Amino acid sequence: MSINRVILEGNVGKDPVVKYFDKSSVRASFPLATSEEYFNQQGETVTSTEWHNIVLWRALAIEAEKSIKKGSLVCVSGKIRTRSYVDKEGINKYITEIIGDSFYVYDKRAENRPDDSRSGYRQQESSQQGGSARNDGSSEDPYNSFPEGTGSSPEDDLPF
Repeated sequence: MSINRVILEGNVGKDPVVKYFDKSSVRASFPLATSEEYFNQQGETVTSTEWHNIVLWRALAIEAEKSIKKGSLVCVSGKIRTRSYVDKEGINKYITEIIGDSFYVYDKRAENRPDDSRSGYRQQESSQQGGSARNDGSSEDPYNSFPEGTGSSPEDDLPF
């Protein structure tokens, strides 16, 4: 058995490019930058950035058109695909893309969430199931919720 699964969290480089092919086929694509920092041998901080080509289809593409903008912090889940094509000069080219099947947009809205310790980011979920996007609209925040009826928050259970 093999698994082709990728989860990326980064910043969107450009607004999504959305193409409508017919009534049921919509494609959104955008670049996503992921970065990591490390210290070199001289003790200097070095930032390494990778760019990923993200592709979303159908209802997920329509949702991306509404909610994703340049600079947005986005988490995308999907699979890696490499395809080839022949350019105008007849040269074979290869492109690696992430075909997304779900994404989260973290909107910077600190005024709505003053108690949020995640720098004011608010999570929005979209995922594709059978060609339609799911956005359950629940107001429950998985980072700030705890089991009902306990009367305590997760911080109350800390051993120190």
